[in-house]
Amino acid sequence: LELTYPRIKKCDEALASPLPHTAFTSSSVFSSGYTPGYAKLNRRGGAGGWSPLDSDHYQWLQVDLGSRKQISAIATQGRYSSSDWMTRYRLLYSDTGRNWKPYHQDGNIWAFSGNSNSESAVRHELQQGIVAHFLRFVPLDWSKEGRIGLRIEVYGCSYWADVINFDGQGVISYRFKVKKMKIIKDVIALRFKTSESEGVILHGEGQQGDYITLELRKAKLLLQINLGSNQYGSILGHTSVTTGSLLDDNHWHSVVIERYRRNVNFTLDRHTQHFRTNGEFDHLDLDYELSFGGMPYSGKPLGGGRKNFKGCMESINYNGDNITDLARRKKLDTSSFRNLSFSCVETHTFPVFFNATSFLQLPGRASHNTLSVGFQFRTWNPDGLLLFSNLDDGTLEISLEDGKVVVHINVSTASRNARVDLVSGSGLNDGQWHAMRLVTKENFAMLTIDGDEASAVRSTSPLTITTGGTYHLGGYFLQTLLPPSQRSFQGCMQAILVDDQPADLHAVEKGTVGAFENVSLDMCAIIDRCMPNHCEHGGRCKQTWDSFSCTCEGRGYTGATCHTSIYEPSCEAYKHLGRSSDTYWIDPDGSGPLGPFKVNCNMTEDKVWTTVMNNLPPKTAVTGSSKERRTVLQVNYSASMDQVTAITTSAEYCEQQIAYSCQKSRLLNTPDGTPYTWWVGRGPGIQKCACGIDRNCTDPKYDCNCDADHSQWREDSGLLVYKEHLPVSQVAVGDTNRPGSLAKLTVGPLRCQGDNNYWNAASFTTPSSYLHFATFQGETSADISFYFKTSAPYGVFLENLGNTDFIRLELKSPHVVSFSFDVGNGPVELTVHSATPLNDDQWHRVMAERNVKEAVLQLDQTYRASQLAPAQGHTRLELFSQLYVGAAGGQRGFLGCIRALRMNGITLDLEERAKVTPGVKPGCQGHCTSFGMYCRNGGKCVEKYNGYSCDCTDTAYNGPFCTRDVGGFFEAGTLVKYNFMPEAFAGASRDSKVVTLQLTPHEVNLTKEEVAFSFSTSSAPAILMYVSSKTQDYLAVVLRHNGSVQVRYNLGGLKEPFTIDVDQRNLANGQPHSINMSRVNRSISIQLDHYPPISYTLPEASDTQFNQVKTLFLGKVYETGHVDQELIERYNTPGFVGCLSRVQFNGVAPLKQPAAASPASYQGKLVESNCGASPLTIPPMSAATDPWHLDNTDAEFPFNEERVIPDGVNRDSAIIGGIIAVVIFTILCTLVFLIRYMFRHKGTYHTNEAKGSGESAGESADTAIIGTDNPETIDESKKEWFI
Repeated sequence: LELTYPRIKKCDEALASPLPHTAFTSSSVFSSGYTPGYAKLNRRGGAGGWSPLDSDHYQWLQVDLGSRKQISAIATQGRYSSSDWMTRYRLLYSDTGRNWKPYHQDGNIWAFSGNSNSESAVRHELQQGIVAHFLRFVPLDWSKEGRIGLRIEVYGCSYWADVINFDGQGVISYRFKVKKMKIIKDVIALRFKTSESEGVILHGEGQQGDYITLELRKAKLLLQINLGSNQYGSILGHTSVTTGSLLDDNHWHSVVIERYRRNVNFTLDRHTQHFRTNGEFDHLDLDYELSFGGMPYSGKPLGGGRKNFKGCMESINYNGDNITDLARRKKLDTSSFRNLSFSCVETHTFPVFFNATSFLQLPGRASHNTLSVGFQFRTWNPDGLLLFSNLDDGTLEISLEDGKVVVHINVSTASRNARVDLVSGSGLNDGQWHAMRLVTKENFAMLTIDGDEASAVRSTSPLTITTGGTYHLGGYFLQTLLPPSQRSFQGCMQAILVDDQPADLHAVEKGTVGAFENVSLDMCAIIDRCMPNHCEHGGRCKQTWDSFSCTCEGRGYTGATCHTSIYEPSCEAYKHLGRSSDTYWIDPDGSGPLGPFKVNCNMTEDKVWTTVMNNLPPKTAVTGSSKERRTVLQVNYSASMDQVTAITTSAEYCEQQIAYSCQKSRLLNTPDGTPYTWWVGRGPGIQKCACGIDRNCTDPKYDCNCDADHSQWREDSGLLVYKEHLPVSQVAVGDTNRPGSLAKLTVGPLRCQGDNNYWNAASFTTPSSYLHFATFQGETSADISFYFKTSAPYGVFLENLGNTDFIRLELKSPHVVSFSFDVGNGPVELTVHSATPLNDDQWHRVMAERNVKEAVLQLDQTYRASQLAPAQGHTRLELFSQLYVGAAGGQRGFLGCIRALRMNGITLDLEERAKVTPGVKPGCQGHCTSFGMYCRNGGKCVEKYNGYSCDCTDTAYNGPFCTRDVGGFFEAGTLVKYNFMPEAFAGASRDSKVVTLQLTPHEVNLTKEEVAFSFSTSSAPAILMYVSSKTQDYLAVVLRHNGSVQVRYNLGGLKEPFTIDVDQRNLANGQPHSINMSRVNRSISIQLDHYPPISYTLPEASDTQFNQVKTLFLGKVYETGHVDQELIERYNTPGFVGCLSRVQFNGVAPLKQPAAASPASYQGKLVESNCGASPLTIPPMSAATDPWHLDNTDAEFPFNEERVIPDGVNRDSAIIGGIIAVVIFTILCTLVFLIRYMFRHKGTYHTNEAKGSGESAGESADTAIIGTDNPETIDESKKEWFI
């Protein structure tokens, strides 16, 4: 509803161009061609614009618009074809050409940015539209190459309003058409201006006690409204709301009050407060009339000594009636006015504004023995110099110290020094006008504050002064023998009296009297920085002239504006900070409106329980209640209902025990079906007791034990677990009034477990994926907190854009998190640098806050960066786009997990949004905790965002789960060689060095070995494994002629190698066999196949160190150094023929890289195969337990194709095996395409899962086993005995 500014279609007419030259005036003129009349936009008359005589801060250009106009925009331009322009300026406005008001924006006196050349015009729309008759442009900075040069335009439209002048006596009465009014809806609008700080603007009342009053109190606007209290007076209807400040500045302020029932919008100068009135009533019952300008005249003394309004009002509207127009047409009672005037009578005050570098020097009487000074002042600072004067024989100082006025008079004569100190007043730095008067005569001094003669302070100590004749107000910067204790003052003064004469400030302005420096004349640029109050959550606002601060003690919040909670949101969060069970303060909505409260946290091994106690004692006796008059027991909790609801909403599970012990007291057994007793939560209950649900009640006819109506004590109890209906807030009991009826009620504490908000997460699996939410509303204060984990080096966590404003949180590099935003003053970026990489796949916590005072970024509660907001500038963050989480408009996308994302106290439901977004998955498990068991044979589980993977590097296995043997088929003469020493082979590549570092030089002398492998062969003898050294030491595992296995250790100290015959059986029988062997010093343990391990001990004479290990051979020895000749002669030819699998020697798997890296090499024909593996089949994972069922579209195929069919193998078996392989391959391919077609799924997924296992689990166990990539699958195509 726009009543204050009646607008034409568009208020954008050029107002300055049509004006005559005489409408433009200025502080000075450079020369005749530079007069202010030439300062019109795009005109080239005269010298092409206005320039002042001196380019300094005392210059101004003034425009008289002819009458009051509504102004929507201004534009400036430099002087035509010159180097003269202004780069920064202020705008002042006034109705009278006096008492200027600076244009305010974002809580500050606004400085507009000006021009950067002489031709282009710079236009600024005024956020706060203003109504003015006169405008003044005050240059602050100008061109460095030239001087101040200016052409201007003002845009707006005509403005007209009925004005009424209130003299402090007269009141306008608006009589209702009927005697009593019951009003459900009100709209009251008006504009006022006054220099008084007190006064009633409107008042109406009714005989039932309803009333509405709008009045000024201490220059603030107070609205009091009462729609009626109830008959007992227990619920009072009185509601009072205060808004605004410094409203006695004699400038126009607009007020709109909109009420519908109990909802009220109270708007002052476009700042709206929404509130609901107290009480239970909706109608405003008024009698007879509504009065404007004061209380109605009734012969009674004015209630509470309230003053009438003195000043002007215009555009008064009440529910569609134009009150000012009705008064002008004499339709209303205005008889109380002595002289009713429809124009505004201006007051003739002349305020002076001082900043920290100003002074005003005024002349007084010289060489006089009486001194008298007085003035009014207003300030926010507790300290400052108000007045200083050098007397003929001493000094006079009047200053403000800690909000009190202090006078120091020092007189030093040849005979003695005299000093008089006077102190009066308190809290005078409250922004209000205060009057000060000091009179000194011979042996007498008197200080009066605010005209209160009764509490004036007098001094009668002997004192004679002689005046010096000049007075400095608001600052004194000269050197003097006795300098003042304060040097400057920030604030305003007016009504200055010097030696009983009013100071002629017009003469001072013209420069004919006194002197001044950096003083703004005829304006008071005071700002209340605590209105509107930026301190949140009840923080107390304190201000000085330049800034404000918030006191947050005892509120549970911290930060420059008491925005951020100092407590964690839940017990779950405390557990993950390593806290044990205890009572804690929690704040579930962080910076939201809910305050912190205490709960009990019980940290168990797997769950965290939050307990909220209530005030109902256990087994509370209930008597004398009937079905007609039930006893209602209120159950109050240690937290408010909203706070408890916050716990239950985010909890995974809640429960509350309720027990009803009864003796002849029924619960549900009523004739009409209405229960006798029930509990009230947040929703309906099931009308059955626990025994009725479990069907084990005392009397099976009833659903409750108590309904049997027995005279013995019975009990109905149960757990209420439907959390949406918890907690129990009251219990109504209705059957304890019969003889012998007794009941006892117990309501247990509310217990909740888990915190869904804390674990609400999403996993971003592709760089282009993001989630979008509604625009973030954080205009003046915004806080964002979340956890993230990633292995990516960079990515944008979230971003929200406006026209130019934006807010963004980003991982800039593996060590840097950045928080950047722009509220209109240019981009600001805060960064924190972490000492350790942040892409370590661990959870990290980020907290960012931005308010009108500062911006803060915190990482892991260890690193913190902050930056103060500029003293003047834009403060509102205006965003329009959606909020993007996980990318910035698709750029620099984040790969990883984000969890517990809270913005201004609201947790965003990432999981819900992720369910419908491609490339984003709901939740983010630490997958290894869930699925690490699937990584077999020593494989390490590695976290991934779309699952997990198994790192098989340090094992002799491959495959998605480290279950596929790495093996090879050896032909006669094939050997695999692995060099342990880097110098043992020439031309070592960079890759190979990485591998050789596995055994650093000090490890080449071994005192323990771990050996494991499996083999299958039909031919003996053969050397299975031989480890040589640069000395005569060696280790050998050989197949003797009879097929039995022998282990030989030669570590020195013995004449013959130490020989172990492991088993006498013939193992060259074509079946797979496995050997696991370990030695620690002298102890050797060997396990063959699945037989129990057998221990052996090296003889005492033997050395225990395997010195300078050099090379490991498989299948055949080809060593240039020292070897055991007997071994070579008996077992080395023709070499091993068969399969060797999963060979491991002290963490080295020589068969894993025989082709690629230099440490391992091979000779002869070696075909990759797992034919040496033991025939153990492991059942495939079921579809139910397989976490990535159906997502495995990029996995490897499970069976091993031979790369080379070796010579010497039966061709038929190879062909048959090949056919079988092709058939299986075709079947699997068909299945893959079918399943992909049936389960088409957006997004990208990668897993190393076996292809067959998940997809075939549904068809049959057999196909699943065939298809599983399991460790023991035997390759059918190797030899005829496998077919």
